[in-house]
Amino acid sequence: MSHIIRLRVGELEYEAQLNESETAQAIYDALPIECIGSRWGDEYYSRIDVQMTEADDARSEMAVGELAYWPPGTAFCIFFGPTPASFGNEPRAASPVNPIGHISEDCSELNELDHNEPIVIEAM
Repeated sequence: MSHIIRLRVGELEYEAQLNESETAQAIYDALPIECIGSRWGDEYYSRIDVQMTEADDARSEMAVGELAYWPPGTAFCIFFGPTPASFGNEPRAASPVNPIGHISEDCSELNELDHNEPIVIEAM
């Protein structure tokens, strides 16, 4: 069963839906999570205390608003536009990430935030 979460980045707040993957469930079980997000192009990422390996559906090509887990850095990722690894305007991870869900609304305001923002992930 997928879960709905609240995601706060700086002063912005979003509703997001997690998928039914093992990685998404592990992150949901670890909630609430509070961390400081670092920005890499139009991606926020932060190390979290969840240890997962690369999933069978791991990929680098992402969509705007997609959430993922990066196994090499044990990091939660929010994609909202192109990154330094992108070939165009699409978000692209540095290496394959485990897709875990998506923000349910427009998240373009993330572009207005600084490079280091507090992130809070909690169950709804």
